[in-house]
Amino acid sequence: MIHDVVSARYLAGYKIEVVFDNGRSGVVDFSRYVERGGVFERFRDIEFFRKFRVNEELGVLTWESEVDIAPETLYAEATGEPLPEWMTNDPPSANETLKSTS
Repeated sequence: MIHDVVSARYLAGYKIEVVFDNGRSGVVDFSRYVERGGVFERFRDIEFFRKFRVNEELGVLTWESEVDIAPETLYAEATGEPLPEWMTNDPPSANETLKSTS
């Protein structure tokens, strides 16, 4: 089940406290996102990072409609729950698919 973000509060550095629609909450440390680069390169500017908002329609954190993080990922990081199985299972390779149909 996907739980939407309903509120969030900046704490310090790259830490944000996130609250979900089922009442669970936790702190997510986004510092590792900075290290990823790409779209997260913008997080190096801490003032940009601090200007997040909750997109109530999508149930995600977003930064200037340019960057967002999937609620499933946030939920797992904030609560310590595992990611949904569909996000962690690697699809079978073409060879594995051929073997299973032989």
